[in-house]
Amino acid sequence: MTSESPVAEALQRYMRERTSCLADARRLLALNELDVTAVLHVSKHPGIRPSELRNHLGITSAGVTTIVERLVRRDILRRESDDEDRRASHIYAQVELSVEPWNCLTRFDDSFNTAISQLHPEVQRDVAEVLDAATATAAVKDSAGSAS
Repeated sequence: MTSESPVAEALQRYMRERTSCLADARRLLALNELDVTAVLHVSKHPGIRPSELRNHLGITSAGVTTIVERLVRRDILRRESDDEDRRASHIYAQVELSVEPWNCLTRFDDSFNTAISQLHPEVQRDVAEVLDAATATAAVKDSAGSAS
């Protein structure tokens, strides 16, 4: 009897490869994890306001300003003033996520979404239930451990 199911082994292998790819890309691009999260979110939501990005990242206004300024200086993001309210701005990605080394940031997630979309809806639901249960159990254990 094996200690893990083929699904667990495949998911761990996927996560290991994804983590390795992201770490290599972050190192090559000199970005931290929050920078990557910001770039990906802005790429998916062109024209987003800094306050919306702040809410997504769960950081302070000063924190989002620092990130955006740093990425604007590096020509990774672009900020434009709002036409109706010059005090407001919108943020756009300046990089093409479909080319190396940027494509590693989306390649694993895009391929995973494609593979999942090909599964029967009942199988998708079953997999989601298993992952939700594992996450909930781990979160409860983590909360209990951090409270002590």
